[in-house]
Amino acid sequence: MTKLRVDIWSDIACPWCYVGKARFDKAVERLDGKVDVEVRHRSFELDPDRAPGDVDAVVPMIAKKYGISPAQAQANEYKLGDLAKAEGLDYRSEGRDHGNTFDLHRLLHLASARGVEAEVWSAFYAANFADEASIFERDRVIEVSVAAGLDRDEVVAVLDDPEAYKAEVRADEAEAAALGATGVPFFVIDEKYGVSGAQPTDLFAEILEKAWGEKKPAITPITGAEDAEACGPDGCPI
Repeated sequence: MTKLRVDIWSDIACPWCYVGKARFDKAVERLDGKVDVEVRHRSFELDPDRAPGDVDAVVPMIAKKYGISPAQAQANEYKLGDLAKAEGLDYRSEGRDHGNTFDLHRLLHLASARGVEAEVWSAFYAANFADEASIFERDRVIEVSVAAGLDRDEVVAVLDDPEAYKAEVRADEAEAAALGATGVPFFVIDEKYGVSGAQPTDLFAEILEKAWGEKKPAITPITGAEDAEACGPDGCPI
């Protein structure tokens, strides 16, 4: 039977994507041996109009965006930190940065092409939400990408070429819009079920198992009589 494909639209700057992916991964782990899942990262920018290099501290950015006080914004960060830690994730609730994530998405598509998508995806999340060094600094992006398995020269080449993997990122974003996704995380399971938000692990497990059970089973060979002949690449026995 083929794998159960799951497309996950997300943004590295999205804390709910960070938490939601952890819950989803737990569901997949719980169903190990029952459901065979293939996950694909899909790009979604929460702040696409922010200029490259325009980096801001998270707390004042949130306060300004949502019209709340800095104290309220910081309290929200503490709550997110508690939720992340409940999923076994490290989360730095103070002093994080926010910036344009377009280059990170382009590098994730490079990672997909090189077979290290999951590793780079996890590394970018950890770098943004747990590490002290900002993921929005070029040298840090290169360092994290290489440590996660990408070739340094290829990473630098992508960063230096604004057209590299641009079409792939834009295609992902266009598809998300066509599907009606206005926020992330957004999970599409087997091109059939859409799941929005950082849902509980139990719900992810339920939907994954349901979708797997609805897939058409592979053809079951019936051996029949042992003397039944058939033609093969070496010809037909007589």
